[in-house]
Amino acid sequence: MSFIKNLPLLLLLLLSVFFISACKNVPPVTSGIGSEKLALEQKYSKHLQVHNKELASQLHISEIKSRKQNDLLQVNLSLTSTYKKSLQLQYQFQWFDKDGFVIEAGKSPWQSLELHGMQTQTVSSLAPTPNVATFSLYVRKVPEKYFKY
Repeated sequence: MSFIKNLPLLLLLLLSVFFISACKNVPPVTSGIGSEKLALEQKYSKHLQVHNKELASQLHISEIKSRKQNDLLQVNLSLTSTYKKSLQLQYQFQWFDKDGFVIEAGKSPWQSLELHGMQTQTVSSLAPTPNVATFSLYVRKVPEKYFKY
């Protein structure tokens, strides 16, 4: 009898839980840090490596285009900021062969990149050898003390 008496309260509680979970904002996943599920728009997250949780939540790759140029893989990717302020960044491409081994590690220089609030910018690179199968883009934040005004 007490179950039927409390049924309206249980239904209200259940509906509240569903409503709150439906309104939850899913942040973009860019590097896999602390997450196992990807938002639908994050299909390129495996190519972006960010070792800073805060920065990882502010960036994602929105598009990748690639082609062969003289047997070398050429990549253009669109890096998008979901942060409302400017970000001073550096990025570096890392190239991998078909077995997942790094090709010419450490030879790709860090490049500067400033992303303004909510901006998307294209970065590109050309693979160093023909046996490149895939790549990752490593991104790091430049500490404020190194900004040049």
